[in-house]
Amino acid sequence: MPFTQISLKKGTTAVFRQTLMEEIYLAMRETIAIPEHDRFATITELDPENINNSGNYAGIDRTDGIVFVQITLNSGRTVEQKQALFSAIARRLHESLAIRPEDVFVSLVEVAKHDWSLGNGIAQYA
Repeated sequence: MPFTQISLKKGTTAVFRQTLMEEIYLAMRETIAIPEHDRFATITELDPENINNSGNYAGIDRTDGIVFVQITLNSGRTVEQKQALFSAIARRLHESLAIRPEDVFVSLVEVAKHDWSLGNGIAQYA
């Protein structure tokens, strides 16, 4: 039950944004076995002055085309699964949207299953 939050610079098309969400969903299906139709995601477009990509931090040369992807998900995935997810997201976004792999920034936030309410004020996984 991941929840994906994507942030990027303003100016993309609706098709670009929909493809972005779909490719990240497919990468999660491919690598960390999320359920089919588990498509909870948001996109926030920001003015350029509201993004700081730290330039060349960690030896990676980023541009203003950076895409920040934060995925909140149940804890328990292995390091290998996480690495496969990072790789799949970067590959898919590059292949489908020509986003430079260097501009794909992904972070995972792991939570316990009982930390979710999918609606109706109920902790469905508790």
